[in-house]
Amino acid sequence: MRTVIAGGHGQIALRLTRLLAERGDEAVGLVRNPAHTADVEAAGGRAVVLDLEHSSAGELAPVLDGADAVVFAAGAGPGSGAARKDTVDRGAAALLADAAERAGVARYVLISSVGADRADEVQDAAMGPYLRAKAASEADLRGRSLDWTVLRPGRLTDDPGTGRVRLEPSLGEAATDGAVTRDDVARTVVGLLDEAAVVGLTLELVNGDDLVDAAVQAAGRGEPGDGSVEALEEEAGRG
Repeated sequence: MRTVIAGGHGQIALRLTRLLAERGDEAVGLVRNPAHTADVEAAGGRAVVLDLEHSSAGELAPVLDGADAVVFAAGAGPGSGAARKDTVDRGAAALLADAAERAGVARYVLISSVGADRADEVQDAAMGPYLRAKAASEADLRGRSLDWTVLRPGRLTDDPGTGRVRLEPSLGEAATDGAVTRDDVARTVVGLLDEAAVVGLTLELVNGDDLVDAAVQAAGRGEPGDGSVEALEEEAGRG
């Protein structure tokens, strides 16, 4: 599988690149800064220098030729203003979708954020524009004929990954208050790329008890996750 990752130097993106490379996939990371290519290559990927804020779909589409999927993992970052959150978190996500359509790449995984569905309620000067940009990128993607999946992680941490998550269309307060490691977000994205049944779904993610692959499969079936180690051992004992 060849996957092109927008925001290829981001913390989740580099983890995702490493996971894909370890299983023999080709990961291509789009980076704005040429100095970041070495980090993408160290993770096992191939870097392409392209500034999504100052490029056209026509310039990006050739980079996507032959890809099986694209992942939007870019973000303007916490120190950016509202205008840049719009041009990156919304505009660049739409640009990637435009280019994917031109290149004939159907599979698109968008890393969004918990709270995007309540963006208009957020008055915080930093989080409000960020969540509104994420909400707009989600709405744009849902209006396309791409095979999209939206992933909304909770609060991100750099703790070591656990391999266990909760992944459901709506986690309520568990999503608002919950956290998830960047390692486990990357692992979940790999699972989503492999699971056709999650196309057209918006899923919220926090750390929990379910093994990542089992949680992804349960989400694809429209069932609450019950892929904990204990549940899998019990099921195996019945066989």
